[in-house]
Amino acid sequence: MLKKERLLKIIDIVNSKGIITVNDIMDELDVSDMTVRRDLEELDKAGKIVRIHGGAQSISHSIDRELSHHEKLGVQVEAKGKIAELAASYVEDGDSVFLGPGTTIELLAKYLLNKRIRIITNNYPVFNILTHCEVADIILIGGDYRKNTGAFVGPIANNTLQKFNFTKAFISANGIHNDEISTYSVEEGEAHQIALNNSRTKFLLVDNKKFNREDFYVFYDLHDMDYLITDDKVVKDVLTHYEQYVDVKIAKKIE
Repeated sequence: MLKKERLLKIIDIVNSKGIITVNDIMDELDVSDMTVRRDLEELDKAGKIVRIHGGAQSISHSIDRELSHHEKLGVQVEAKGKIAELAASYVEDGDSVFLGPGTTIELLAKYLLNKRIRIITNNYPVFNILTHCEVADIILIGGDYRKNTGAFVGPIANNTLQKFNFTKAFISANGIHNDEISTYSVEEGEAHQIALNNSRTKFLLVDNKKFNREDFYVFYDLHDMDYLITDDKVVKDVLTHYEQYVDVKIAKKIE
């Protein structure tokens, strides 16, 4: 099988199944592990599929199925690290910071451990990271627990969030399409919206794969965000398009 034919076949398989493992592709195409991994990396860079831990996901699959927390941990790890490091540079001593759900936000939390700030979060994985912090004041907001993301949501979380004001809020999203910011869960989106409305400065943290993608629930307008922080793999035309909506900050490679 020629390489071009093999790549097209992989795209068809991923699009038909939504998510597929490296082993599944090896069995179906009778090729080696290394060949599959190289092909997936190439297709990911070309924007044809989304590379995830142990396999691949179709570009449109997020609307039909939400990735688990474990699966998200393996996606775009380097890009998320860049974004988190740059985002942390905007946090100053004395800030009251909201950290929402998301694996990028979890990486951000690791950069905040030595800052003298107040951190409020409805993200249990973030809270677990922050338990190692000796200088920040930490508030965990409770509510209905979503296992897929580790977030507390629902009426209890929303009622609590409405009583707080933040100097800065950092949230992530599953997709941005023009001026619409979307996520899989209505309840998580509602909590995002309240936290953002109560924040002086609003930050959206998304990697290059989240552009021109839609998910189920639109929870905020990109025009109303202050900053969008992304990585340096965003295509120039895409970047130019989104700069008309928001101030975009590009995270460079970590030295």
